[in-house]
Amino acid sequence: QVQLVESGGGLVQSGGSLRLSCVLSGDTFSTYTMGWFRQASGKEREFVSAISRTTVTKRYADSVKGRFTISRDNAKVTVYLQMSSLKPEDTAVYYCAARESLIIGDNYSNGYEYDYWGQGTQVTAST
Repeated sequence: QVQLVESGGGLVQSGGSLRLSCVLSGDTFSTYTMGWFRQASGKEREFVSAISRTTVTKRYADSVKGRFTISRDNAKVTVYLQMSSLKPEDTAVYYCAARESLIIGDNYSNGYEYDYWGQGTQVTAST
């Protein structure tokens, strides 16, 4: 059974940085497109970023472009989200997700396309 476990969340001042990690177990990590989503209190879940199996293709939501960087280490079965210049509006629970897909495709931002989800990690950027 595939499991995803996120870590790295916390409280940071606006303008600060955090790096989230997500470890996949139970299957071959390199066969999955990986994504990050977030959900703020009272709001719907939204796409943040995605990365292809080979790391060649990366996608970002407009709201985080230039501030967040997604990466993965297939040897460590881990996907990362480096977050810089954090803003209060980045405050949310961040979820890691895995999608069995040969390519990143066009539906990378649709949460329903993902097969497995982590439990989430809270990120809070204070004013």
